[in-house]
Amino acid sequence: MNINNINKKLFIRYLPILTLSFISPSVFGQIFSTEQNPLSVKWNYIQSGGFKIIYPKELEKDAQRMANTLPFIYPKIGLSLRQQNTSIPLLLQNRGTIANGFVQLAPKKSEFYATPPQYFDSQDWMNNLAVHELRHIAQFDKLTGTQAKPFPELVYFAYFGAGIPTWFFEGDAVVNETALTESGRGRQPKWIMPFRASILEGKKFSYSKAYFGSNKDVTPGYYQTGYLMVADMREKYGQFISDSLLGDIRKRPFRLYPFSQSLKKFTGKNTKKYFLSTQEKLVEKWKAQDEKIFSEDYESVNKRTLLATNYFLPARLNKNQVLALKESKQDPRHFVILNIDKSEQKLFGIGYQEQPWFSYKNEVLVWDEIRYDPRYKQRSYSVICSFNLKTKKFKKLSSQSRLFSPALSEDGKKIIAVRVELNNQFNIIEIDASSGKILKTYANPENEILQTPSFDKTGKRIAYIGVSEKGKSLWLLDGDKKMQLISNSRQQLSRPIFIDNKIVFNAHFNGIDNIYDIDITSKKISALSSSKYGASNPTETEDGKITFNEYKINGYEIAEKEVSEKPIGKLSFVDFSSAAEKQENAGNVFENIPDSTYQSQRFRQGLNLFSFHSIIPVIDNEYIFGLELQSNNLLNTMDFYTGAKYHRDLKRFEYTADISYKALYPVFSIQYRNRPKRTFYRAKNAIQQGDWRENYIKLNASVPLSFNARNQNYSFALNAATSFTQRYLLENMPGNFIRELKFPMEYNFTFNHSVRTTERDIAPQWAQVLRATYNHQPFDKNLGGEIMALESFFYFPGLAKNHSFLASFNYQKASGVNQYATEISTVYGYNNILAKSKLQNTLLFNYRFPFAFPDWELGSLAYIRNFRAGLFSHYENIGINTDLSQPKTYGVELNSSLNILRYQPVVDVGARLVFVNKIYNQNPILEFSFNYSF
Repeated sequence: MNINNINKKLFIRYLPILTLSFISPSVFGQIFSTEQNPLSVKWNYIQSGGFKIIYPKELEKDAQRMANTLPFIYPKIGLSLRQQNTSIPLLLQNRGTIANGFVQLAPKKSEFYATPPQYFDSQDWMNNLAVHELRHIAQFDKLTGTQAKPFPELVYFAYFGAGIPTWFFEGDAVVNETALTESGRGRQPKWIMPFRASILEGKKFSYSKAYFGSNKDVTPGYYQTGYLMVADMREKYGQFISDSLLGDIRKRPFRLYPFSQSLKKFTGKNTKKYFLSTQEKLVEKWKAQDEKIFSEDYESVNKRTLLATNYFLPARLNKNQVLALKESKQDPRHFVILNIDKSEQKLFGIGYQEQPWFSYKNEVLVWDEIRYDPRYKQRSYSVICSFNLKTKKFKKLSSQSRLFSPALSEDGKKIIAVRVELNNQFNIIEIDASSGKILKTYANPENEILQTPSFDKTGKRIAYIGVSEKGKSLWLLDGDKKMQLISNSRQQLSRPIFIDNKIVFNAHFNGIDNIYDIDITSKKISALSSSKYGASNPTETEDGKITFNEYKINGYEIAEKEVSEKPIGKLSFVDFSSAAEKQENAGNVFENIPDSTYQSQRFRQGLNLFSFHSIIPVIDNEYIFGLELQSNNLLNTMDFYTGAKYHRDLKRFEYTADISYKALYPVFSIQYRNRPKRTFYRAKNAIQQGDWRENYIKLNASVPLSFNARNQNYSFALNAATSFTQRYLLENMPGNFIRELKFPMEYNFTFNHSVRTTERDIAPQWAQVLRATYNHQPFDKNLGGEIMALESFFYFPGLAKNHSFLASFNYQKASGVNQYATEISTVYGYNNILAKSKLQNTLLFNYRFPFAFPDWELGSLAYIRNFRAGLFSHYENIGINTDLSQPKTYGVELNSSLNILRYQPVVDVGARLVFVNKIYNQNPILEFSFNYSF
């Protein structure tokens, strides 16, 4: 039995990308960014308390505000962790259009992405980030202290990811953001809605499924799970329970399941038992709430499905058809038309959206989607796209824009949208729907955060949502006149539309997300829906009904009802954070913020290239291990690593240094190795051992480019490299041994095209990868030879959804010193089969498919997400010594994705049985694989 393809790099340098992706109120998950801004961005910084706020010059006003805010609120945020002071750099990012925020170590820093989403909490966005992310800073400070240690950050970060569940970090932060403000996700019924729906439908979750998710079902998510568990801890064990847990972990870090053991010490329950007891509490609380609220059932327009599926933003096309934006666990987001018989017609897929959004009027469909800068991924845009259902023509109406929530006028000729400038100035703009030309900009002197505008039927009046620290407001814009219909509310107001002389919108007046309207004249608010779990996103139909989303156990479905008004009802919301709010007794931490002016200074990138943060152990394999000093600067423009490794078999040290500069359009890197080497050679009919040391320097330049258009993704990578090797301290080497290898050249070009995938996809269903490699020796007369390699990979849909078929043809031509090199993909089992000829080409066929999604929890040992299988038939040297009727290898493979020991990384384990053509006289080969991802 052969053990092959085992990933031996499960060492600590890769652990920081573990679970601590501390994301603020964004609705998606994202690992912290290592991307760059364009070099043209000019940075300033302000020192305030323990915060060094680094920011693009356009954000001067927000930076001044944060300089006043952060030191003022940190003692209140850190109080229940007994943390009152901190020291940390904080970056404000403004080139992107995706809302985010995180705290990390290695290097220690926090980042706030200044552009807010179009749906979020009822308070100022930067304040929203601050109250959440500062709690993460306090958590770090509790575990590591505020004083700099001798380079332990990556070790700390790895330990946090491995030893403390992400749900606790995030749940603790959400409890505090809710307890210390008048907003917070804990006060949003929509945020907790999926968990509530499952509980009231009698569906309970295992601890692992609630924490890690599922490839088939809607699950609570670790933010929501953590919030409910930590809120319960605060209620039962007091304000300082998180302090006790983290303090105990800090004192006794070297234990299996350290968090679970500390939790059991203070509560009597381990993590699993605490989750199950919390779930029982939820059953009791939510059933009691449900009995107090009158609800109605609405018939679904779409087919019911057992798989988690969402039909967003339904709009009636005619009496028999509804347009919606659909996505599921097995389908990426796309437009679909639902017929009266509940059959579906897929239109086309679209690109990434931060929030589901589109508008339809008069045969015209518009939506926004994210487009990235080809090179600098910190810079992204939100562009407006359109599609005419009659002519079937697409248009991109804006380019390199920052436009959000486009909505059409009744005749489909104008678009209203929100524009966000680099200085975070918000304006509503009017756009020509045919040309994309901006027709009008509406003033916003107070600079409220603006959301989801819409036209009335005349195209003269506009409704929109404004957000400030005081709350959310519903505004009516009629020419130059502004009217505030709802002022400074903590309701989650969103997506207003006009129906007659009323504005219909989403809110949660009765404690559940539902649809309401307000009379423009009297300002009387009435309820239009009484959904049990949540209703939203209404559109008017021609026959006096509304089409809308209703949430059910498997996601958002489509419902319709007559427009009929009811009283809004009494508020009946289960506030799980009320105990924590009483304990903090702080009110709103954003009241009475100072208003000082701080001196700003230029932050010079050239003087801030190094940020040393960690000395870590590295283990290449069972023979090579050592220590490495790491530096990654705050703007992600330069990485530096240096260290020493001991070769146990050679009893000698290797010294290394690597530097990579990423601020320019090409990425430049230099690699240095001073290393021991050993070889064996035949001399005088005997095998001799020879040793030497060598200085090895490699220079590399690469240009990685990628872009997206709707659901199509493209990438190009051009790479050139050379090296110089000098060998010395030769021991027992032959006289003709070459002492210098002078600048061999390596070139590589890769093109990649793929269609957007979903979480059930094993591989892309449509994709093409082309790669060309050429290596030669133009500067060394002692060495001759070259290698040219061409690789191709073509992915096709299989026989069922999420099945994938790969056909790969690869060719190489090698000579001289490169004649036995391998630059192309080889057949499975290649390294364990005695070659009969020099490798020249391969033809690989792979068919892969998922076949089960069990969501099995095997105690604390493992949580099994899925099982996947594959068939393969691989050929080598086609037309030379084999034909298509005789594959060199063929066989089957079985893989599974799982979480081991309740840790966040998804581990992929597999086995492959390789049968070998009989001409090789080789027994079947059994290979095992082990990889992980985050």
